[in-house]
Amino acid sequence: MGNSGHFGNLEDLTSDSVFIYKSQVHLDVLSLEELVETEQCYASFGLTGLASPLQGITESFGAAIHALNTTQLTDGVINRSKRMMLDTLGVGLLGTRTAVFNKALTYSQLFTCEERSSVWGKSEMNLPPHYTAFVNGIAVHSMDFDDTWHPATHPSGAVLPALLALAETLPSRPSGLDLLLAFNVGIEVQGRLMRFSREAYNIPERFHPPSVVGVMGSAAASAKLLGLSPAQCSHALAIAASSAGAPLANAATQTKPLHIGNAARRGLEAAQLAQIGLEGNPAILDMHHGFGVYYKDYSPSAMAASGAFKWILEEQDVAFKRIPAHLGMHWVVDAALAARAKLQNTIGSFDLSQIRRVTLRVPPSKYVNCPLPVTEHQARHSFQFNACSALLDDKVSVASFSEAHISRPALRELLSKVKVETPPDNQPSFDKMYCEVEIETEQGHSHAARCDTFYGHWRKPLSQRHLVEKFSVNASSVLCTEGVEGVVEVIGNIERVTECSVLALYLRMTSNPQEELHCVNIQ
Repeated sequence: MGNSGHFGNLEDLTSDSVFIYKSQVHLDVLSLEELVETEQCYASFGLTGLASPLQGITESFGAAIHALNTTQLTDGVINRSKRMMLDTLGVGLLGTRTAVFNKALTYSQLFTCEERSSVWGKSEMNLPPHYTAFVNGIAVHSMDFDDTWHPATHPSGAVLPALLALAETLPSRPSGLDLLLAFNVGIEVQGRLMRFSREAYNIPERFHPPSVVGVMGSAAASAKLLGLSPAQCSHALAIAASSAGAPLANAATQTKPLHIGNAARRGLEAAQLAQIGLEGNPAILDMHHGFGVYYKDYSPSAMAASGAFKWILEEQDVAFKRIPAHLGMHWVVDAALAARAKLQNTIGSFDLSQIRRVTLRVPPSKYVNCPLPVTEHQARHSFQFNACSALLDDKVSVASFSEAHISRPALRELLSKVKVETPPDNQPSFDKMYCEVEIETEQGHSHAARCDTFYGHWRKPLSQRHLVEKFSVNASSVLCTEGVEGVVEVIGNIERVTECSVLALYLRMTSNPQEELHCVNIQ
């Protein structure tokens, strides 16, 4: 073992010198890395117990996951997480009609086991819980229609499918409140991990964030629902970390939704492996060559569950999407619609032949700069496509990403007139970016509009009425009326539902007239 620069030999280390605290309880990770390379690790220094001043970061997470309880859920967190659950189920149900979901479903049907869970939107189909989490997670992200948080990730899609798949198999019959707590634990862990890096606050460049923090959130949530011990919760995180990370190069392809599906599945597996005794590195979050490999500026801090615990979701809401595309597209669509309205107010109808140039002023981001998309997944990640679709059709919708719409000659012509600029003040952050669209006509007129905050962003949240409308439209493409209304009722009263697995009954209630309505058991 080498010298860390702080101590001479391992024998010189004392319980007072193991951790050197920096500001905001940041740990001197170099000293810890030297320590964990030995077999003694935490045990040799007796680092156990929630209140221990020597508690490591990973240990603090394990203790917090175990200790958090339903009395700590605030009204604000409950309301926000219920909105997230409803939206996730809606986009997931809509996603069961996509090609990528059906390919994953065909693959997953190769596997069998005694424990089975429900595939959303399929009245008579069950899979092993890990594969149920996998395919339902894929469905959630298959159209890039799911919620987005800050720092940037899709928090719900990796957590809710895992929890619902697990809940169906547990003899303890978890309540809605149990589900709500486990869900928020999974969301909280993701939020805290992303705050270990300033890099994570920007639109990503290397890893797709749900593949990094999503699997950790799934593991934490599943561990909570399983009732694991603090040590088992820590091991679940360590096991999950070995399944984390997916390259951003697979964005705008059919593989990107698998990042969410894999996160849901692997996190659930990690918790169940920890439950039967599998162990990982108990300092996985403390180390630069542990979870820190995913960030260039990793600076972890401890998580405490006692005292005045504050949920990140309480202070940082999520964004809900109005169109099935990358979040950045919402800015450019709203700016394009506003610029189009200005043009129409001046010269009348939008005439493609009279358009000389369309300039987009957007933040720099390679993976959402796709000049000529040919697939739906490329189109969902193209500033150019979404701006042009809005200009041509005066809207962007689910149908906008069909092959027929993408291949339209008029759209291809307008795309050829697009110029992209990246002003230096336009930061690649969902909290700071803006988009400006300028239309220049053949007559030399210019019509421009800028969007700083779109409707649905956390600064301008969707109303509850519009959120329920979005869910109902999405869900009704798969479920019958009773199923749609049942999910809305269950989620709306989730903290009073005695068995959360009742959701599975409604999520299977397709438009088949033979389906039987089941009553919700609400206290």
